[in-house]
Amino acid sequence: MVKKIYLDYASTTPVDPKVLKEMLPYFSDKFGNTMSFHDKGAEALEAVEKARIKIANVLNAKPEEIIFTSSATEANNLAIKGIAYANSNRGKHIIISSIEHDSVLNTVNWLKTQGFEITELPVDKNGLVDSKNLEKEIRRNTILVSMIHGNNEIGTIQNIKLLGETCKKNNVFFHTDTSQSFGKIEIDVNKDNIDLLTASSHKIYGPKGVGLLYIKSGIPITPLLHGGGHERNLRSSTLNVPGIIGFAKATEIAWKELKKENKRLIKLRDKLINGILKRISNTKLNGDIKDRLANNVNISFSFIEGESLLLELNLEGIFVSTGSACSSPKLEPSKILMALGRDVEDAHGSIRFSLGRWTTDNDINYVLKVLPEIVKRLRKFSPFKD
Repeated sequence: MVKKIYLDYASTTPVDPKVLKEMLPYFSDKFGNTMSFHDKGAEALEAVEKARIKIANVLNAKPEEIIFTSSATEANNLAIKGIAYANSNRGKHIIISSIEHDSVLNTVNWLKTQGFEITELPVDKNGLVDSKNLEKEIRRNTILVSMIHGNNEIGTIQNIKLLGETCKKNNVFFHTDTSQSFGKIEIDVNKDNIDLLTASSHKIYGPKGVGLLYIKSGIPITPLLHGGGHERNLRSSTLNVPGIIGFAKATEIAWKELKKENKRLIKLRDKLINGILKRISNTKLNGDIKDRLANNVNISFSFIEGESLLLELNLEGIFVSTGSACSSPKLEPSKILMALGRDVEDAHGSIRFSLGRWTTDNDINYVLKVLPEIVKRLRKFSPFKD
């Protein structure tokens, strides 16, 4: 029987059994609609508001500043389009980095068709944004800066406190997508100068179909969904009560275990990085070695296709990714790696290993055992090698 090793936690995580247990009553016994005035509705509403408080406390936010959504993609859309339309009288210029998630990139690309101007800030070879470059690009008509916190492909962590400070000084709203960092890195929306923040449940062992957008009190934002006036009239739609309960429980667990789990994952991460670079020639680590998510390993393997390597690993029971799971079927070179200055061949030959709560030392040992032979075999028949 082939051993099964899941190393694609950055794509999605399994629901923690403790989270599932917390959710189950809200599918059947406590199934009320939060907008109903009877006891069943009140029961559901109370549970949602308790969940909102739990998550707000982790971010040092006010409960009313947390808006629940169906996903991080929806939250990013609400943040960027909502700010754009509510503040277009002030200006129509928005700044993002060159390594944003597709849900940010495609949102601003759509806004271009509506008359907005977009500036993509370059990053250095490790994927870091220079705050001085950001300040240079801010204009009188700049209304929003959106920067990803922990990058989903290369794991690089931006200094959001410094970037947020730059925005605050220049009277520009600052949004950050923390889908990969929420629950893994301590974030304080006040100390870190954050006006809007996106987070996702299924990246931290909660259920799929739930995300959130933190919106600082007093910030004008136009809703995308109109209807019954849910979520302070900012996101109409019947709330996913079981999902929200699960999201809050997952947040609670992640927060409680954050330091201990990060320490464990960093040890495994570095063992995998060093093991690959030492055992396999013509390999490169993508992303910053220091300012890096605890669970992210992104390696370029020269002379081979990442998709071929992924399929070979899959046959050995090792599940990885060639980049963002949202865009991996496109079979195009990763725009994130191209932004770092990698050539097309290295970008095509990259693999993301993302570790998680159930990754063990034995799992890493197994990967380091089978990976060199797979790479050797693929390179032997590679058309890319001289």
